[in-house]
Order: sequence, then C-alpha cells, then structure tokens
Amino acid sequence: MTDSPDPEEPRVVPLSDELDLHSFLPRDVVSVVDEYVQQACAAGLTRVRIVHGRGRGVQRGMVQAALERHPRVRSFRDDPDSHLGATLVEVGS
Repeated sequence: MTDSPDPEEPRVVPLSDELDLHSFLPRDVVSVVDEYVQQACAAGLTRVRIVHGRGRGVQRGMVQAALERHPRVRSFRDDPDSHLGATLVEVGS
C-alpha cells in the first residue's frame, strides 16, 4: 500500500513557463502564485502562463489579485486562447 503525501509537507514542482493550479488546494493558491513568480524571475523567465481554470472566476480573481500586488509582476492579462482559464504574466526583477 502506498502512503499518501503529507499535506503539510511542501511540494516541489518542476519550474517551467506554465503553472497549472488545478492540483493545488484553493487555500494555497495565493502562496503558490507568489512563490512561482519569485522562482520564475530567479530562473530568468520573463513571460509565464498561470492556468487557473474557468469556473465561476473565483480562482482567477485570487490569482490576479496576487499578481496585482506582486512587486516582480510587470503586467498581466487574460490569455485570449483560454477563454478566461489562464492568465499571461510579464515578470522581471
């Protein structure tokens, strides 16, 4: 039998230019987005895509509110190809 991962243990997610939030709990979304933007900048990425899903727009609002106050976010906008299911972000130091 396989042990379930401890929900209190930090998860290591490989860094790429896209973050899919579907596997994260809603309560963790803001901290995940904050850390992801920090790590993306440290890795030299300048454009990233955050997939939050469409739904009722609650998670989209949480993500964009976090981006709005993040000091390393230059700009962000809805990804027109995702029908409001993702946000494109320009980041920098």
